[in-house]
Amino acid sequence: MKRLIMYSIILICFIQNGSGQNTKMDMTLPQVIEIAQAQSIDAFRNKNMYLASYWQFRYYKAERLPGLSLRTSPIDFNRYNNKEYNFQTNEEEYRLREYFNSDATLSLTQNITPTGGQLYLRSGLSMVKNLGGDKSNSYASTPISIGYTQELNGYNQLKWQAKIEPLKYEKAKRNLIESNETLKQKVVSIFFSLAKAQIQKVISETNLANADTLFKIGQGRFKVGKVTQDELLTLELSKLNAEQSLNVAKVNLKRMQSSFNSFLVLDKGTEVNCIVPDKIPGFEVNPDEALAKAIENNPTIIDQQQRTLEAEEQVAEAKSQTGLNTTLSAQYGLNQNSNDFADVYKEQQKSQRLSVGINIPIVDWGRRKGRYSMAQSNLDVSMASIHQDRIDFEQDVYQGVLEFNLQSGQVFNAAKADTVANLGYKITFQRFLIGKIDVVKLNIASNDRESARMQYIDALNQYWSKYYRLRSQTLFDFEKKEPLSFKYEEILEK
Repeated sequence: MKRLIMYSIILICFIQNGSGQNTKMDMTLPQVIEIAQAQSIDAFRNKNMYLASYWQFRYYKAERLPGLSLRTSPIDFNRYNNKEYNFQTNEEEYRLREYFNSDATLSLTQNITPTGGQLYLRSGLSMVKNLGGDKSNSYASTPISIGYTQELNGYNQLKWQAKIEPLKYEKAKRNLIESNETLKQKVVSIFFSLAKAQIQKVISETNLANADTLFKIGQGRFKVGKVTQDELLTLELSKLNAEQSLNVAKVNLKRMQSSFNSFLVLDKGTEVNCIVPDKIPGFEVNPDEALAKAIENNPTIIDQQQRTLEAEEQVAEAKSQTGLNTTLSAQYGLNQNSNDFADVYKEQQKSQRLSVGINIPIVDWGRRKGRYSMAQSNLDVSMASIHQDRIDFEQDVYQGVLEFNLQSGQVFNAAKADTVANLGYKITFQRFLIGKIDVVKLNIASNDRESARMQYIDALNQYWSKYYRLRSQTLFDFEKKEPLSFKYEEILEK
């Protein structure tokens, strides 16, 4: 129902914009968040970053599955002068040769993760046609050939990928949830910035109306001698300042509205009246529980695990290159060749091949040892950095919980101060009307009322910012007591 209401608002907005009219609407903070999640540039960027990681993970998974490929050269015409020896004249001479070649090979490959090798199965057929001389044809077939290649240097890239790639994808999923909560923090900021601008405009209009009323009253009292000239000038100055403040408030409101529309991708003519939330969730968070949830859910922890594995992989790769580099290749198959295509698959002959290649470093001036030492040093630095990052992360979460728990009290106090300051101004205004106090005290009461109202809005802004920051750190909804989630399939379906 919430989504239906949101899309209805947007549809009405577009219809009215199409007719060349400005759109005016009231929006609450949850409604603005819904729209930002649906159509803001930040939301679009977050989803596409997840999609990039998703397809990278799909590529990794595909590499673990059998791959079937066809390599063919259906047309290969070759005409050239070949240097040959003439046995009749006992001399070398150039002769024109013309050949037409055609071949095709079907290959089935499978990567073996536990060993890092590759198993393959191939079948091929080729033809050579002599276009000169006797016009002869020659065919060769390999009905089946099975082989295996394996490096024996101790470094298995496939095995390391099997450790790292699932972590990277899990991190991407949690990054999407975290980015969604970060987006909400941005929404809170622009929402309350616009709300403050609107409230400031209302306060400026009220101040101007009051200043005008007071100036007119002062003129009447000045005529009967109850107000001095300097007091009347102060009232006039207050009116002029109120007019200036109202002009500044109008310009600031237009700027804030423009930024608001830009962030939500709304038409520039849209005018949104922000309905400031007057209630906040009344709960506190246990710091130890929040820290446990952050360690369990936050992508930063997974990133630290990934960095550790990547550094260890570099050490393993460098270590494998310090000694013998050995490659094993084995192949067994059947083949046949014939001048007649009908006989090319008859009486197949066996073919075997076993190859062991060894690369022995003799003199490399310490390059391999230096690379290994550098990788080991990088691992030590990474581990120290990760340990420090972990400490900073835990402290940040703990501090964030404490600030969030305190902020609800700040909101309560700010709301009470706002009520008291507003009541105080009303009383002071009435006392000024009956001549009990001077204009200086009235201005002080007006400033206190305006300051208290802005402080209350700032307190609400801080509360909701800390609320969504805590959610982004822990990926947990402490109000509903459940982990945050995201419907990933909706992104893939679009």
